[in-house]
Amino acid sequence: MAYYESVLVFRQDLTEPQVKEKAEKFTNIIKELGGNVKSTEFWGLKNLAYVIRKNRKAHYVMLNIELPGSQITELERRSRIDEDIIRFLNVRVDQLSETPSIMMKKNTEEAE
Repeated sequence: MAYYESVLVFRQDLTEPQVKEKAEKFTNIIKELGGNVKSTEFWGLKNLAYVIRKNRKAHYVMLNIELPGSQITELERRSRIDEDIIRFLNVRVDQLSETPSIMMKKNTEEAE
């Protein structure tokens, strides 16, 4: 099994509970494909660098997943089909980080 960091970028007009529901849907898809989700991070609503499909902002979700390499293409296909996802990125990593990502550390520092 390979390790991946998967970032999903959702439309700005979704509410936070809808985004969490969509993330849960993709968690179930990963389990269906024989994988496992190690952690989920909700980065929140962020400004985009440029307009994508008439969206100036988007909700970001990162999933740390363990998935067979042959199944990542199916996950990407399902991400393309979903109309609420405007972009996605799957990056293969050697090992999954146990600590929060830089984006989560940045959010906690801003809160303090």
